[in-house]
Amino acid sequence: QLQLVESGGGLVQPGGSLRLSCAGSGFTLSFYSIAWFRQAPGKEREEFSCISSNGASTTYEDSVKGRFTISRDNGKNTVYLQMNTLEVEDTAVYLCAAKASLWCNPDMGYDFWGQGTQVTVSS
Repeated sequence: QLQLVESGGGLVQPGGSLRLSCAGSGFTLSFYSIAWFRQAPGKEREEFSCISSNGASTTYEDSVKGRFTISRDNGKNTVYLQMNTLEVEDTAVYLCAAKASLWCNPDMGYDFWGQGTQVTVSS
């Protein structure tokens, strides 16, 4: 079965850090660009970061720029999201998605989605 599996979510205090993982199962991530999305209660799903298939190019929305870092290890078939200086507003379900494009092409849709992992930032 072809799927993406997220892990690493949890409860963290404001200012804390978490590292999320997105692992490919049944297919090779190295042919795909990967994006991270998040969806907070009552809000639309937001794409906030993307990484090209070879890791050479990354993009970030302003809301996470300077705090979050996306990276990948194609040898481990995994993409990571390091989240630092977390804020209460970062509370959401975090999902990863893969598109069959070498680059983060905004005109192409996503082929695979993960189930998501909950991140809760609270004191």
